[in-house]
Amino acid sequence: MRPGFFAAAPRPLAIAHRGGALLGPENTAEAFAASAGVGAEMVETDLRLSADGAFVCLHDADLTRLAGYPRRVADTDLATLRTILPGLLTLDEAISASAPLGLLLDVKLRDPGILPPILAALEAADALPRSLLGLRDIDLIAAARRLSPEIAILALLPDPDSVAEARAAGADGFRLWQGDATPERLDAVRDAGMTTVIMAGQPRSVPEPGYPPFPVGRIDALGIARILALGPDAVMLDDPSLLLSARTVTGPSSI
Repeated sequence: MRPGFFAAAPRPLAIAHRGGALLGPENTAEAFAASAGVGAEMVETDLRLSADGAFVCLHDADLTRLAGYPRRVADTDLATLRTILPGLLTLDEAISASAPLGLLLDVKLRDPGILPPILAALEAADALPRSLLGLRDIDLIAAARRLSPEIAILALLPDPDSVAEARAAGADGFRLWQGDATPERLDAVRDAGMTTVIMAGQPRSVPEPGYPPFPVGRIDALGIARILALGPDAVMLDDPSLLLSARTVTGPSSI
């Protein structure tokens, strides 16, 4: 990962998924504060665009799960979103609420045109050194790297074996889902010179049969122990205190 904030943090870094979704309402300042309170080093939040062009911290494309409304985020203006979800954060508010923790932005958008305003917001708040841009498309990673040599980029790609492509595009880190996190894949990420990040749970809200037996962000003590044995640089989970407790017992790994 880029020097500075990430290089100095203990390992494995505790990243609070959706701000710490088991500690407070997901992607809210309340969850951020709770995660900071238990000792997380970084919070992760999601970015989408409202109908009137505001960056908002929402995971889902619509409001069904969070509020029982089937309407799409992209079709709803910011004022209406705030009425439905009073704890909603905009990008600027998330940058402020996350300080001084690290901030991972999971960008749910694929249009390269969204990158300049995101980077500008981070730069204006002097948050670039503690920020990590999570991108889901090779072309978007390359576009972000062309725009900013300084921003740290995490590849959130669906193919766990696309390490070489992510590195060539300019990514600094690579996310592996818990079920895909084999020693061989972590070695491939390290050999490419990238940071290893493991995402707890399955890539779905309702788990299917198989390992791990939990939905996205959830994990148990056995899962934590298996992940720590792999020696990743960071772990993303809904309750970072689970990782922090285990890390205290086993001691931090190093890179």
